[in-house]
Amino acid sequence: MKHARSALFLALAAAVAFQAHAEDAPPPKTQDLEAVSVIGQGETRQVQRIVPEDQKVLPPGTSPQKILNRLPGVNVESNDAFGANEESQSITLRGFNTTRLGYTLDGLPLGDNAYGNYNGLNISRALIAENMSTVELSEGIGALGTASTSNLGGTIQYFSADPSTKFGGKAAQTFGSDHNRRSYARIDTGDYKGFSMYLSGVKADADMWAQPGSKTDTKQFNGKAVYEFGDGNRITGFADTSRTSQADYAYLSKSGMRRGLGWDWNLYAPDWNRALAAAYCAPAYTIGGVKDARCGFSGGVDNIDDAYYQSRALRRDDLYYVAGDFNVADGGTLHTQVYHHENAGQGHWWSPGQKSFPGTPEELPISIRSTNYTINRTGAIASLAWDFGIHHVEGGVWYEQNDHHVERNFYWIDGPVSDNYYLQNPDRRLFAQDYTITTKQAYLQDSFKAFDDRLSVDIGVKSPHTTMKAVELPGVESPYATGTLKAQKALLPQVGLAWQLAKGQELFLSYAKNIASFQGGGAGGPQSVSQAAFDGTKSSLKPEQSRSIDGGFRSVGSFYEASVALYDVKFDNRLLSLNPCPSIEVGTRPECNTAFVNVGSVSSRGAEFTFIWKPVQGLQWYNSASFNRSKYDDNYVANGVVVPVKDKTTVDTPKRMFASEVSYTTGPWTASLRGKYTGKRYYTYTNDQSVAGATSFDFGASYDFGALGQLKALTLSLNVTNLTDHRYASNLTAFAATDPQGRALAFHASAPRQSFVTLSADF
Repeated sequence: MKHARSALFLALAAAVAFQAHAEDAPPPKTQDLEAVSVIGQGETRQVQRIVPEDQKVLPPGTSPQKILNRLPGVNVESNDAFGANEESQSITLRGFNTTRLGYTLDGLPLGDNAYGNYNGLNISRALIAENMSTVELSEGIGALGTASTSNLGGTIQYFSADPSTKFGGKAAQTFGSDHNRRSYARIDTGDYKGFSMYLSGVKADADMWAQPGSKTDTKQFNGKAVYEFGDGNRITGFADTSRTSQADYAYLSKSGMRRGLGWDWNLYAPDWNRALAAAYCAPAYTIGGVKDARCGFSGGVDNIDDAYYQSRALRRDDLYYVAGDFNVADGGTLHTQVYHHENAGQGHWWSPGQKSFPGTPEELPISIRSTNYTINRTGAIASLAWDFGIHHVEGGVWYEQNDHHVERNFYWIDGPVSDNYYLQNPDRRLFAQDYTITTKQAYLQDSFKAFDDRLSVDIGVKSPHTTMKAVELPGVESPYATGTLKAQKALLPQVGLAWQLAKGQELFLSYAKNIASFQGGGAGGPQSVSQAAFDGTKSSLKPEQSRSIDGGFRSVGSFYEASVALYDVKFDNRLLSLNPCPSIEVGTRPECNTAFVNVGSVSSRGAEFTFIWKPVQGLQWYNSASFNRSKYDDNYVANGVVVPVKDKTTVDTPKRMFASEVSYTTGPWTASLRGKYTGKRYYTYTNDQSVAGATSFDFGASYDFGALGQLKALTLSLNVTNLTDHRYASNLTAFAATDPQGRALAFHASAPRQSFVTLSADF
C-alpha cells in the first residue's frame, strides 16, 4: 500500500518537474485550446473535462460518474466494476458529498443524485455510456445558468453525443467475471437535408460478486435526433427509457471485520433457515430480557443487523426533452428546452424482526420492507444571449413542477420468494406523503474582454426559489408531517476573472454564493419527520448555503497541459437529523423530537494539481493530486449533550488523493493503466473511527483489426478492474457522532478483481 502510494506521488512529481524544464513551444490557437483542453483553458473558474477516450481504461458501459474519479479533488466510490450500483455509489468533492453537488444532462436537471431520489435520476439511467460526448466538472463554482437546486460544491454537466452525419452503426458484446453479460447496439441514419438521428439500446445482467450471486439486470434505450436549418438554427430531441433491477450488497462494520466476516460477507440467501434463526433474535421476540428459543447466530454474526436475507432496488425511468437553438437577430441567440421525466422506484429490504402474519400459526419473523416512490416532473428552460461591442450578455429562466410521492410498506411472506418485481397491496403502511415541488430560477450574466482580449470577465447574479409542500396521507401507522418549506434568495452573486499572461498561459479567479433547496421525502429531509417535530423546528430552519473562492494558473503547450488551483469554501447552515433535548424531555415539547436542525458551518481549503504530458503521438501521461482541509466550525447538541466536533475533519473527506494514468496507442494497439490513491476517511463526526486509505489500479487494452468485409472496424478489448485485487472499504454509507466499538454498519466492500472482454463492430 505504502509503496503504491509513493509510486503515484513520484509519478506526479516527475511529471511536474519535466513540465518546469520543458522547452517553450507555440500553443494551438485559442479557439482550439477551448475546444480540446481538458483543464478548462479560457474559463474564469476551475473546470476539468472528460472525453470518450478517457473511458477506455474501464469496461464499456462504465458510468460516466465513475470516470470522473481520476480528476483532482474528486472521489467516486462504488462496489461494482461499472460504478452503477446506486446504493453503493457516492461522489465527494472538496468536502461536499453526493447530494450537495449539481448534475445536468444536455442542460436538463438530473436532481441531487440521492439514492432514493425525489427530483431526478442517476446519469447511468439517463445516458448509455457509449453515447456520452463529454463531461464538464466545475469544481466549486458552476455556470450561473445551471439548472440545479443542490450545487453547493460544484456542478457536473454531462453531454450526449450527436448523431453521426454518416449512415452506420455499432454493436458490442461484453463477457466478464461473475457472469457479466452486456449487449450494446446503435444505428445512425446519417445526415439527410439537415436531419440526423440515432437509436441505441443496452441489455445487461450480472451476478453479485459475493454470495448469494443474485442477479442485476438493466434494459435501456437512448434515441437522439437533430435537425439543423438556416444559419446555425437547430432543434434537438432526446429520449431515454431505463428499466433496472439491482441486487444490493450488505453493509459492513469494523466490528464485523474483526469477528471474521471478511470482505466477501454479504447476505444470507439462499440459506433461509439461517436468516430465520437470526431474525428470532430481534427485540420483538425478546421477552423480559430472555431471547426466543429459536434465536441463533452463527459464523461470526452476533446481531440481527450484520446480515439480512436479501435486498433489491428497482427503478423505472422515462425521460424526454426537446430543445431549440435559434439565431433570432444579428448577435442574438435563443435557447429553449422543455423536458419531462417519470420515475417509479422501490427499495426492498427483508427486515428481520418485522413479523409476517403476526399472531397466526403462519407467523414468521421476517417481512419485506419496501420504500416506494414516484416522480412526475415537467420543466422548461429558456435563455437569450446577445453580443454587442465587447459584451456578451445572457439571461435565462428555469421552471419545474415536480409531483413526488413516497411511502414505506411491509409485505408479509410465507418463505423465500422472488422480489424481482414491483410489490403491490401491502399488509402494513408506515407512512405515505405527497410532495409538490415548484422551482423557479432566473439569472443574468455579462461576459466581456478587455486589454486586447487578455482579460476575461464574467459577472452575474441568479435568483433561485423552491417551494416544497408535503401532505401526509391518512391511514398510516406513523404519519409524517404536512407543511411547506421554502428555499429562496433574491440575488446570489458570481464573478470570474481570467488574465492571459501569454499564449496558453493564464491566471483565473472566481467567487460565488449558492443555496440548496431542502431535500424531499424519497431522499429523507426536514419533512420526513413527525408533525410535532416539523412544527417545532420549521420556523428556525434555514437552507444550506455556500461561499466559494477559487483561483489558479493554467498552462498549455504543444505537448502538455497543466493547472494549479487553490480554493477556500465556507459551507453554512449544515443540516443534520438529531434531537437536541435531554432524553428526559423527549416528547414533552414539539422541539424535543428527532428532526432536522442547522448545526453550524464547515470551512474547507485546499489545492489541486493536474499535469498531462503528451510527448509523442499516441502517448499520454495524466497526473492529478489533491490536498484538502475540511473542518467543522461548530459543536452541536444531541440528546442534551454537546458533541465535540469543532475543528474535526468532515466525514468522508480524504485529505490527500493522487491519480496517475498512462495510455498509449500504436497502430492497432491501445493500452491504459490507471492508479488512484484515496487517503484515510472518517465516518464519525468526532473522528473516533475511520477507514484506511487505499490504492487501486485498473487496466485496459484493445486491438483494432481494421475493416473486415462490410465492417468498418472490428475491435477486441480487455479490461481488468482492481488489478491487484486489493480489498478496502469503498463508499461510506452511514455517519454517526461516535462509534467506539466499531459496530456501525458504515461501509461497503470494494469489488474484487474482475475481468471483461468486449468484441465490438462498426459498420
